[in-house]
Amino acid sequence: MNYKDITVGIVTFKSEKVIFDCLKSIKRIKKIIIFDNSNDIFLKKKINLSYPKIKFILSKKNLGYGNANNEIIKLCKTKYLFILNPDTVLKKNCETELLMSINIKKLDFSILAPISQDTNFGSLKKTKFFKSKNLIETNYTKGFAMLVNKQKIKKIGMFDKNIFLYLEEIDLCKRLKSKNQKIYLNKKAKIFHKAAKSSNIGFEFEKCRNWHWMWSSVYYKRKYSNNISTFLEFFPSLFLNLFKIIFYFLIFQFKKSFLNYMRLSGTFNALIGNKSWYRPNYK
Repeated sequence: MNYKDITVGIVTFKSEKVIFDCLKSIKRIKKIIIFDNSNDIFLKKKINLSYPKIKFILSKKNLGYGNANNEIIKLCKTKYLFILNPDTVLKKNCETELLMSINIKKLDFSILAPISQDTNFGSLKKTKFFKSKNLIETNYTKGFAMLVNKQKIKKIGMFDKNIFLYLEEIDLCKRLKSKNQKIYLNKKAKIFHKAAKSSNIGFEFEKCRNWHWMWSSVYYKRKYSNNISTFLEFFPSLFLNLFKIIFYFLIFQFKKSFLNYMRLSGTFNALIGNKSWYRPNYK
């Protein structure tokens, strides 16, 4: 395998402030697909001017992170797809280390991820069936940087189309592990994640994040549990958020009050079985 067997896939949403740092850091992988959820014609023109070989897809509808990546998977012609957030920057050796891992004899994997400053990578364990000390098996990894075996991802249905934002990669990993598929981290392949900087729509992005984090958390719990345990876990948070809404409003911290309203709304809508309907207003 070589770099020609890998495509980089990036989902953007008003990401002009960060996407160019990401693209500059990609030195060896030449095939890149960008799927833009904000129908940003000006960004497409700007990127195509500097990177004419990049395939840039404008979506007239905001599909969310998982569904947009599903579209990239369908468009991808190579065996491997390196999914990146636009607010990531690859370190110098990242691509080389990932390619070296791909070429390890008898290494069978569904997801291979670089490591970042974020240490939350699920439960880790040492692997015993190959010699490389750089690879660690894990039960999940974060969605901002995932090199996936396209065919294995397709076999389990790709990303859950019901999830608009958050926990889509955790859900994907859980389904892979249920099929005894392998997920690895490469300790020497390093990446920097700016975290929550992928969009530049300001407070509207914060509203979106709070609503969808709660909706996705409830949905994920119910998907792998049952209605009763989900209700018992999340119902108290409705009252906590209601208290915070009133408290922050009374002390004139209106943004915090509104963000807690968004969390309450996301929780409530998920608990009563509504689809993930909230979309950020960026126009």
